[in-house]
Amino acid sequence: MVVDAPAPLPLKSRRRLTNVDPMEFEAAKAKFAAMKEKVGREIRVFQTSALSPFSNEMSNSEETDDFYEFTAEDYFQILATKKEDKSLKTRKIRDSEAAARRSKITKAIIRVRFPDLHTLEVTFHPSETIQSLIDLITKVIAQPELPFFIYTTPPKKQIKDMAQDFYSAGFVPGAIVYFSYDLPAGVDSTVSNLGPFLQEEIMSLKDLEFNTEQRQQAEAAQSSPESKPAAPAPVVQDHKPLQKKPVKPKWLKM
Repeated sequence: MVVDAPAPLPLKSRRRLTNVDPMEFEAAKAKFAAMKEKVGREIRVFQTSALSPFSNEMSNSEETDDFYEFTAEDYFQILATKKEDKSLKTRKIRDSEAAARRSKITKAIIRVRFPDLHTLEVTFHPSETIQSLIDLITKVIAQPELPFFIYTTPPKKQIKDMAQDFYSAGFVPGAIVYFSYDLPAGVDSTVSNLGPFLQEEIMSLKDLEFNTEQRQQAEAAQSSPESKPAAPAPVVQDHKPLQKKPVKPKWLKM
């Protein structure tokens, strides 16, 4: 299964709490805490730039399957990335190395991209199943009563095995999956495709970035006592040694 590489995305500027205001810190902290309590995880929401190579033009309808046609070039590229010499290693050694690599990976950062270019980012443990992602999406979308599915691209492939964990699915250290409503043929999907796709309170987190360093800065600013003006440094006077006047000897006659 091939997914988008977890490379940095061309995103719009985010509100960063660089000059930490204690009141802004508390408001952001409360907002993140409320969302974490609701969905069970810390989440981020941002919007991908319209100039992104993945979406040069906004469209209300999905691309056709021909758009995701798997070419011979794609095949050889995948084959080259997975090529390795296994002839000199026993299966036991390969399994041991694979287990060691897996134990070093502690998180899978999943980005769910919606048709309106908004992206939901959430972190899972690699051993969790894709069903946990589906459960989370159900909690945050604006119309949870409508059926939906997620897929990867290229090539476009719907994710159906919900019991598979993120590591086995190849979603570590991170991956991008795409959201789509799964409406029956003949049903007018214009309204659902227009969005918004995320609930209003989830959208309130849009572009709000609140990292660990900023938390530490804010907490340090709150805990530190008010600074008092420093006392002026004492002035050190330069004392020069007293010079004695020359005394005329008594025996010297002019």
